Amino acid sequence: MLRQRDDDGRPVIELRVNGVFVMDTAETSSERALAAAVLAAHPAPRRVLIGGLGLGFTLREVLDDARVEQVTVVEIEAALVGWMRDGTVPHGPAYLADERVRVVEADLAVAVAEAAGVAYDLVLLDVDNGPGYLVHDHNAALYAGAFLSTLRDLVEPGGAIAVWSAARSPDLLAELERSVGPTEERPIPVWLNAREEEYVLYLAWVPSQA
Repeated sequence: MLRQRDDDGRPVIELRVNGVFVMDTAETSSERALAAAVLAAHPAPRRVLIGGLGLGFTLREVLDDARVEQVTVVEIEAALVGWMRDGTVPHGPAYLADERVRVVEADLAVAVAEAAGVAYDLVLLDVDNGPGYLVHDHNAALYAGAFLSTLRDLVEPGGAIAVWSAARSPDLLAELERSVGPTEERPIPVWLNAREEEYVLYLAWVPSQA
């Protein structure tokens, strides 16, 4: 569901899924930071996979990097893709019109299972509010070792998997370390409801080949 609210005279679009607040157009810094942090650390991020379209701000940050040649976005909610394409979300058509973008309407686990043999430099996950605040209960599997190991197999050596979370998750940090490689927990301060909050990015690096 999309809602529009007024913030001191400025229209703000808010996305909710299963009644859960996911994101809005007022505070987008952490969605952008998900991409910016890992792009800055990778020497040649040519192919990128994004799990979760949202309102497109992670995608926009990726597209702003001229080194990126191809972006695959997996989004389970067909309605959301439609709203981005038809202008219900005003900036959506311009974002999706970039010739480097391919949108796959599917469950992320299914899309990844069907992507055998495809290699990415970066994988960015923002399909929930983190493992502790799931939008869909079955998404718990996306933060478990089996799926993270499958994702790791899609990433080129020296590449990375980045995960957005609304709160710190020691279990996710440990699982990324076990299943992917060296992992950094990076807090991202944001200003919400007139007070400072903190989101967290997890950056896990696939070891380079010897």
